Amino acid sequence: MKLSFKAAIAAAVVAVSGTVAHAADWTPPGPIKMVIAFAAGGGADTQARLIAEELEARHGWKVIPEQVTGKGGLNAVNALKEAPADGTTIGMIVTETLGYNMASAKAGQPTDVTPITTTAGTQMAVVALSSKGWKTFGDVIEAAKAGEDIRFGVMTGMLGDLAYVAAKENGVDFNIISVRGGKAVMNGLNAGDMDVGFGAGIQAKAVAAGDMVELASARSEPLINSPDAPLLSEYGVEFSNETAFMFAGPPNMDAAARDAIAAAIADVVTSEGKANAFITKGFGGPVVISGAELEASVQSDFDSSAALIQAASE
Repeated sequence: MKLSFKAAIAAAVVAVSGTVAHAADWTPPGPIKMVIAFAAGGGADTQARLIAEELEARHGWKVIPEQVTGKGGLNAVNALKEAPADGTTIGMIVTETLGYNMASAKAGQPTDVTPITTTAGTQMAVVALSSKGWKTFGDVIEAAKAGEDIRFGVMTGMLGDLAYVAAKENGVDFNIISVRGGKAVMNGLNAGDMDVGFGAGIQAKAVAAGDMVELASARSEPLINSPDAPLLSEYGVEFSNETAFMFAGPPNMDAAARDAIAAAIADVVTSEGKANAFITKGFGGPVVISGAELEASVQSDFDSSAALIQAASE
């Protein structure tokens, strides 16, 4: 199974000209609370705060970031569910929250929120320190077959299942270590507490410096920084991770507010500025999908997550 969001990302064309007018035609009835489902100081939190900063600068909106972490973004979803639908509360989560996380926790449906827009994809890769001497994920498998205890860091339940399936398909066992956030995985690798781990883009600087190596792409396409790295599918793994960062609002959100906020965020992430520079450097560039296409994608991800959950339970 390849999660269906990949198809939407591949087909997306960022076309913001003419849409910013929607933002100019709408004024929030009060300050906008921006719920952030990620720990403070990480790449996702930084992205959200840079977007908030530029929304204020470009439109004069008052945007107040607020951390609501936990349960793979579902705590943020619950906060959105109780918020007014007038555009004064939005939240940054990932598509995985409304797909795998919601499905595995049996915690509702994607329609519990209103998808607004995506901002960026991820460069999800299996990463290790260069000092390990591994060049590809195949080297990790060989080390495990030789009896080495491979400690595999993951930051979400989906990635834990993906690591488990990768081990099972290759006849090995991994010691899967779950932590909170990609920064914790990078810290674990640098401290020697983990041998390999998933990175969603936070590894870019270390890879460029030669301190880390991307051993495989967990996406269904090559990585930007390591285009020659194999895909996990080359090791018998039929699943991939196409997670994207996204903003959502309360259920039944006012359509004018949704469209205006989507257009304003699209303008911020695709035009020159600190948010665009950060997204380009850390996440491979902006990916803007909104409207019916985004709604269909997250619903399809939710519907198809059962296959990975089943495979990891066998």
